[in-house]
Amino acid sequence: MDTGTGPSLFWVEFPRGSLCGPPASTQMAHSSSAGSLDRLLPTVATGRSPRKRTTSQCKSEPPLLRTSKRTIYTAGRPPWYNEHGTQSKEAFAIGLGGGSASGKTTVARMIIEALDVPWVVLLSMDSFYKVLTQQQQEQAAHNDFNFDHPDAFDFDLIISTLRKLKQGRSVQVPIYDFTTHSRKKDWKTLYGANVIIFEGIMAFADKTLLELLDMRIFVDTDSDIRLVRRLRRDISERGRDIEGVIKQYHKFVKPAFDQYIQPTMRLADIVVPRGSGNAVAIDLIVQHVHSQLEERKLRWDMAALASAHQCHPLPQTLSVLKSTPQVRGMHTIIRDRETSRDEFIFYSKRLMRLLIEHALSFLPFQDCVVQTPQGQDYAGKCYAGKQITGVSILRAGETMEPALRAVCKDVRIGTILIQTNQLTGEPELHYLRLPKDISDDHVILMDCTVSTGAAAMMAVRVLLDHDVPEDKIFLLSLLMAEMGVHSVAYAFPRVRIITTAVDKRVNDLFRIIPGIGNFGDRYFGTDAVPDGSDEEEVVSTG
Repeated sequence: MDTGTGPSLFWVEFPRGSLCGPPASTQMAHSSSAGSLDRLLPTVATGRSPRKRTTSQCKSEPPLLRTSKRTIYTAGRPPWYNEHGTQSKEAFAIGLGGGSASGKTTVARMIIEALDVPWVVLLSMDSFYKVLTQQQQEQAAHNDFNFDHPDAFDFDLIISTLRKLKQGRSVQVPIYDFTTHSRKKDWKTLYGANVIIFEGIMAFADKTLLELLDMRIFVDTDSDIRLVRRLRRDISERGRDIEGVIKQYHKFVKPAFDQYIQPTMRLADIVVPRGSGNAVAIDLIVQHVHSQLEERKLRWDMAALASAHQCHPLPQTLSVLKSTPQVRGMHTIIRDRETSRDEFIFYSKRLMRLLIEHALSFLPFQDCVVQTPQGQDYAGKCYAGKQITGVSILRAGETMEPALRAVCKDVRIGTILIQTNQLTGEPELHYLRLPKDISDDHVILMDCTVSTGAAAMMAVRVLLDHDVPEDKIFLLSLLMAEMGVHSVAYAFPRVRIITTAVDKRVNDLFRIIPGIGNFGDRYFGTDAVPDGSDEEEVVSTG
């Protein structure tokens, strides 16, 4: 039995990589291959009869964690990229291990709240149970399947998912149904973040997985307390009966704790006795994480972005709508500060229609022959792609959607909301809704103004993370600054950039000069930002 005695916190530095030892010998409820066991941590002799135990199967986490002080986004966001379009440093990954119902998820949420960082991913190992065979399903229905054996988890998927999250890429995480012991049809999308917290009973049970964790915490809770919590949880939340829960506990859960979980305590950097009741331990953990985050702090360097491409010629991937007297006349109207809102909307829409018609000429076309009503062949052209999807960067980008719908029948539309953190200056992804199976489409990315290119670069990264090929992304904007053009083209040289005009300068506040003003406020009739600057340059940093 775990007694929970000892100091309230002990900080232990163990040599990482010392994973040798005797092979596991305990019989599991299902067969285990030698190859899979080779990559797992061995058992450590304890002098007691081997115990097994069942997993900390927690409910899927909501995308938001609301605390008494603030809201924390637990769905994550892509860590920011430098002016070259590459990630500077990986996110900080914390591993939380411990017995079933030891309070790992509660400790994780306490750490998240105390850290006071805006973007955190909370990833549960319970999402990664393997798909059961029909025979295993029948065993699980009778509480005869061992969910606490390492072979019950898909470690390959866990490792690839965590590695992608640390790199800032999007991942698809399975949703596990504990009532039916199966994965649901739908998967959830997560992004990397400032901090990634990975929790599970086998969090330290794989060599490769251990190497991805920057900090390892073991939550040590008395076994009687864990049993009581497990009974309450499985009966009230998972529809189990008390007899089945106790049977599973004695047959698998308790033996597996000594066999596979408790030995991993020696690999932890920190052991937290009493779990969430140990406030001293939580405080020390938070202090250490803060120091690590300070060392690897990411900042979106606007000055570096502004100076990176000065005096360079405009890229060949840029196409500017021909400045005919008509186009220049419409620009004159919408740039005039005295123009009424009705006229601003009317001529903006005209320009948007011309811009999108111009952009469609860059889509791939192939030869085709049709018959006219007179029965004659006509050698023409037809679209050679699969589908066209429009993605607007909110809020001004959505004003371009009607023009796209007017010329592209049945076009699919997605939206992205990117806002600047006023404390850090970093653009952050707050909302994302993309159509399914977007990877084969030509994507028209729409934003009315692009100054620094920061929001556009993040939006392109989001599309790339959803497997849209770079050369199938078209960035459309009514007005761009040369700085934004260079930034996007340098980071993503195969993205086609299309606009109606390019202004040469941005001021010290990174506003387009001479510019167009706050496009969103002028179009929607909302209150203007005090300096009259472009909304997308203030809210989404262009």
